[in-house]
Amino acid sequence: MKHFKTLSSYLDYLGMPRPEHPMLSVFNSKGNGYLPCPRESSPPITNDCYTISFKKFIEGKLNYGRTKFDFTNGALICLAPRQVLQWDDSVIFEQKGFSINFHEDFLKGTGLAQQIKKYGFFSYSVNEALHLSPKEEKQIEAIVESIEIEYQNNQDAFSKDIIISQLDTLLKYANRFYERQFLNRKELSNDLLEKFNQHITEYFESGLLQEKGIPSIEQIANKMSISQRYLSDTLKKETGKTTTEHLQLLLIAEAKNTLLQPNKTVAEVAYELGFEYPPYFSRLFKKKEGISPTEYRQKYKLN
Repeated sequence: MKHFKTLSSYLDYLGMPRPEHPMLSVFNSKGNGYLPCPRESSPPITNDCYTISFKKFIEGKLNYGRTKFDFTNGALICLAPRQVLQWDDSVIFEQKGFSINFHEDFLKGTGLAQQIKKYGFFSYSVNEALHLSPKEEKQIEAIVESIEIEYQNNQDAFSKDIIISQLDTLLKYANRFYERQFLNRKELSNDLLEKFNQHITEYFESGLLQEKGIPSIEQIANKMSISQRYLSDTLKKETGKTTTEHLQLLLIAEAKNTLLQPNKTVAEVAYELGFEYPPYFSRLFKKKEGISPTEYRQKYKLN
């Protein structure tokens, strides 16, 4: 897999103009009509840059990580360094849109260097992109225009700080609009929770729990063809619980049934549920239920 360490080498690969700044590029097209992808197709590639872009893709399919996405609507897409990107020669862009690319070292020594890692949407798959309302689109475009003006100016001692501040504002708005999208997509949230529970139930029933242990959230998300971060954020916004908490609740529910089976020690139940260390199972059970597994067994065997 080809990896690009510099912004210039990545843009050269795309067949796009060299950046005005060695670690920052801003492309903002306000025209009408259609624009083909700068490079007709690409095998999987990675780079050391962040990308924030808004495009309306008329047709074509693009791979992002393990996900294929059919672009039919405009979306704000945020890509983090070293994420896998791939597309074919059918991708066609609408000309209007923008793309801001900056090397991760551009943020070194700034508050944004740490803050940007807290924005979950840089870990989302392309099909989990942010879809902007017309009003939101105008707000984002205004910030991008300010960034573009500063980018095109002659560089001075204030340029970087101003651009960093504007990028920070852009990402704060993106975070706000994602919150709105989560609230407006409750049906999707419910569907994800249902699929999550279904996948765990099937995993339990197949005997994989005993064979391979408790599945990781990443494994579950991959099976559901979504990113781990998006799954966790969606369920957290909708239910107030993380994916780990949902998984623990399902494990405890399974444990309750198993504990009431005769001739099984608490340790055997723990191992059967995929816990490597029985004391951890006992602590988790007591934390969730308020009583230990042994106390639970005694209480309900008497009923």
